[in-house]
Amino acid sequence: MSILCEVTAVESLACHTYRIVLKPQQAVSYHPGQYVMAVMGEKDKRPFSLASSPCRQDGGELELHVGAADENPFALEVVEKAKAVLESGEASFEITEPAGDAWLRESERPLLLIAGGTGFSYVRSMVDHCINQGIQSPIFIYWGARNPCQLYAHDELQALSESHRNITFMPVVEQAEGEWRGKVGNVLEAVMEDFVSLGAYDIYIAGRFEMAGVARDMFCKERGVSRDHLYSDAFAFI
Repeated sequence: MSILCEVTAVESLACHTYRIVLKPQQAVSYHPGQYVMAVMGEKDKRPFSLASSPCRQDGGELELHVGAADENPFALEVVEKAKAVLESGEASFEITEPAGDAWLRESERPLLLIAGGTGFSYVRSMVDHCINQGIQSPIFIYWGARNPCQLYAHDELQALSESHRNITFMPVVEQAEGEWRGKVGNVLEAVMEDFVSLGAYDIYIAGRFEMAGVARDMFCKERGVSRDHLYSDAFAFI
């Protein structure tokens, strides 16, 4: 079933990354970590993780983070459509019902949340939910990007890690700039360097399919991870 939405905001977050805020015409129920499809045509539906949290919705609004560089028409066209709907004031931005099986499970196990690029929206929903629910289990957030400017919520996550003793934030960039104080390199390699064993963790991954596949192979073979505790929407396709 499709859901019609108003667009209440289209904002630049950083480096060709946009925040789109939707106001659905009906109540939408979902789990932290699920995604919706932006309906561009009858057979053209494009997936985006929900950055909003079901436990803290402002008037039922939904939030998407879209990486829309010029070389990525798949996402750029969605941003342009959202801008047009915002300008029109009509409830004509169409999405599907939330879907995906890689949503946050109730568990007392420590969490390892790994995001590449705008895959952070998937992680953001989970982190917000955990904070709202008062979850005290250790939460490790690894966010990888090409350069620091793409880590558009860096300061927000840094502040959360300082105000919540159970949250550890590890930013990782491929190309360091200026006085960068985080890790440099590949986000999965950073995880492998920091953890001798991951068998006790629930692990959630958002990023390119190749990244999810490599993570599954490395973590299961070299860090003692059970597939039953490894989650990514990519695993439904690879």
